[in-house]
Amino acid sequence: MRHLKVWRYIDEVARTGSIRQAAERLNVTASALNRRLQDVEKELGTPLFDRLPRGVRLNAAGELLIRHIRDQIADTSRVRSQIEDLSGFRRGKIALACSHALAYRLLPEEITAYRADFPQVRFDVRILGHGQALDALTEFDVDLAVVFRPSPSPDFAVIAAADQPLVAIMRRDHPLAARPVLRLRDCLAHPLALPDGNYGGRQMLAEAAARRSLPVEPAIESNSFEFLRNVVLREDAITFQIAVGAPPAEGDADGLVSRPIDTRDVPPGRLAIGQLRGRPLTVAAAKFAQRLVQRLESAAPAAAR
Repeated sequence: MRHLKVWRYIDEVARTGSIRQAAERLNVTASALNRRLQDVEKELGTPLFDRLPRGVRLNAAGELLIRHIRDQIADTSRVRSQIEDLSGFRRGKIALACSHALAYRLLPEEITAYRADFPQVRFDVRILGHGQALDALTEFDVDLAVVFRPSPSPDFAVIAAADQPLVAIMRRDHPLAARPVLRLRDCLAHPLALPDGNYGGRQMLAEAAARRSLPVEPAIESNSFEFLRNVVLREDAITFQIAVGAPPAEGDADGLVSRPIDTRDVPPGRLAIGQLRGRPLTVAAAKFAQRLVQRLESAAPAAAR
């Protein structure tokens, strides 16, 4: 599989846009890496990169080749995983991108449980917005993406999807915490600590409020859910998250609780697990995807009214 080494060299140059930076990452000299590139270009009879004053960029021929290279690298990883699986081993790496909501409890719990069974499997987890997650799939940076309200894409093959309602997060002693289900109008009457407009939960909130002509005026806005949780711990504010990323109704160790928003006010959104269409998963990634599907299906909440 010597050609795969050369393929990885070309892939790294394409990702970094620099022969020098790629050489540093690959632990080879820039001159040796450049000679390898020139050998491939000579064999193919065409340049693959445009040499720029500051770096390099794939040309049309390079774009065609890089897709083939990444297919080959992915296929080799999948076959290696299947061979190891036949031998009774569970090795390799699972790379996945996910929405911020899954970083709170679900993914740490599932990865820990999976590695308890298969400790030789490594994970590379990237917390990304749904657009960035789909980009990571198409660039072969990740095997799986778990995203909330994904935009329609011909490249995204959905493995499974589940409805996720919006919930309000607050301190256990908040005035609204005594209610089992909340109406949106009542929530908006309290100080709001909201994620910014790039997040699906915020978009759901804005759409629902607009339908009912309700103003949404956050006291605090941030792109960090950890920050928002810490704000809510310190004052009688409310933040919002989808159910899979929220504290349990009975409360967490910090004293935060979640309460569902009436689905008549805010309909649920779809949380989808998917892969790049046409790209087979490794054995390890396929097994982990099955585990995530089972968890989401078993945890699917009932509509709150």
